[in-house]
Amino acid sequence: MSWLLFAILSAVCAALVGIFGKVGLQNIDSNTATAVRAIIMALFLLVVVAIEGNLHKIPTIISDKKNFLFIVLSGIAGATSWLFYFLALKTGKVTQVAPIDKLSVVLAAVIAIIFLGEKISLLNGVGIGLITVGVILAALH
Repeated sequence: MSWLLFAILSAVCAALVGIFGKVGLQNIDSNTATAVRAIIMALFLLVVVAIEGNLHKIPTIISDKKNFLFIVLSGIAGATSWLFYFLALKTGKVTQVAPIDKLSVVLAAVIAIIFLGEKISLLNGVGIGLITVGVILAALH
């Protein structure tokens, strides 16, 4: 059940990104702010990895070409996601942008089903459907 605790903590931190980002974007360029944020994230994560004593594992990750390619693609996808998120926050309301951003949950589930062959239960399907309805309702307000 540790995954559930980590997922909840992830959601709380992600919510704070939207709030802090909206306040921090006043009178500044959103793409530049995203770049500064990425630098801060990279430095913070390097400190975490160093504290864990795992800096020596970086070359191993880089040398595995297939895994490294997908990590690079994930990084590019994450960076473009944050560029668009901060652009949306710059002119939109957090109460609209954040819920619509969570359409990523639905898209990730659909892509995982199609490309990774993952299966979902009826209950999971209903939950994903409800998220979709919530995104649509948030977009209409």
